[in-house]
Amino acid sequence: MAERARSPRLVAELPGEDERLSLLLRGSGFRSWRAKVQAVGGCAKPVRLAGSASWETADGQRVRELEGTLLAACGNRRESVCPSCADRYSADTFHLIRAGLSGGKGVAEAVTGHPRLFVTLTAPSFGPVHNQPTTRTGQRRPCACGTTHHDYDPALGTPLDPEAYDYVGAVLWQAHASELWRRFTIACARHLARALGVRPTALRHHLRVSYVKVAEYQRRGLVHFHAVVRLDGPDGPNTPPPAATTVELLERVVRSAARAVAVDSPPSEAVGSRRLVWGRQIDCRAITEAEPNDPAMLVRGSSVASYIAKYATKGTGHTPGADAPIRSEQHIADLDVTDHTRTMIRTAWRLGSLPELAELRLRKWAHMLGFRGHFLTKSRRYSTTFTALRGARRDHRFAHELAALGIHDPGQVTVINDWALTGVGYRSQAERDFAAAIAEKAIAERGRST
Repeated sequence: MAERARSPRLVAELPGEDERLSLLLRGSGFRSWRAKVQAVGGCAKPVRLAGSASWETADGQRVRELEGTLLAACGNRRESVCPSCADRYSADTFHLIRAGLSGGKGVAEAVTGHPRLFVTLTAPSFGPVHNQPTTRTGQRRPCACGTTHHDYDPALGTPLDPEAYDYVGAVLWQAHASELWRRFTIACARHLARALGVRPTALRHHLRVSYVKVAEYQRRGLVHFHAVVRLDGPDGPNTPPPAATTVELLERVVRSAARAVAVDSPPSEAVGSRRLVWGRQIDCRAITEAEPNDPAMLVRGSSVASYIAKYATKGTGHTPGADAPIRSEQHIADLDVTDHTRTMIRTAWRLGSLPELAELRLRKWAHMLGFRGHFLTKSRRYSTTFTALRGARRDHRFAHELAALGIHDPGQVTVINDWALTGVGYRSQAERDFAAAIAEKAIAERGRST
């Protein structure tokens, strides 16, 4: 049924944002609403729930009852979507990575003696782009276009000759980057086995290769991977690797494995098949817990953890407002992005229509410029897990609330929840503005406590 137009009188009677703000502040439920928003750290898009919860002891006594509405945090890792949840995700990422470097969270402190590298693997060149070259002394010199670009020049990372740039190859590489990483980790194990003189199938009886990696978008719109690669004993980080394994050996293995692996894209009559490899630039730095004498060769574990955690909450940085999949060609035309980014998205959209490339699902990932992998991944035994970290935080809060009720054994209490979804997000701009202020304060307080 078509919606009837509102009369001018009715429109005039509808409250504007200033009036909504006033109503929110004067309402009797403002304090309750604020407490709910504070409980989720000012989440930008919380899930609204209605129902009840009952806390009961083993003998059937109800020690607490809740009924009404509450908010649940969205948990989105992207800073551009929800700064509060992204800040929490970044903190959890830091602790997960730091535990694998210095111990804690179930990892022995002896892990600091294991060979460890901070590795960066990049994409190959698909054509020259505008950049900021420097001299040996660090002085900035002109780009190949003759211009000395400033740090915020939108031309940085864009092709010098867009007509000659291999956009198809760039998107296909992006779509296969995660598979390239998987093959790299397998090659590392095989090259280690060869260096130690053992059969690849027997390597797990001598050592394990553990890692955690994050994807970061470069200015040219292609990801590169930052990773911690560590050698452990056969039972993981709590056992030492063989004495013959050193940081120098690990670096040789990483470099040789990166040069050895390749992925062939599916054959296509329209665009052909491409052999996809890592770029020439492979950076390896030994990780130390002491202050490094040569930052070019050594890096502190805490710095590595902070660096990777920072990028774990970032998106492409190229598609503002495009945090959801592309819907149509018109959607691409309406995006406020550079011509280079738009061409990357259009190329992914076009390739996604080819039946032979259907398994890549490039239209679904066009807003990510073709990258369809997880931003953060780790090997099973690198360290703790996000589930464990969140569970520990939840248990701590539960125990704290029970202690306020005079109960010091959480195992004696069962929580019975009965909640139903009623909506997502806030109901007005006034609520969103208040939540943003609460989020900013919560982030600042977490920063001061770390």
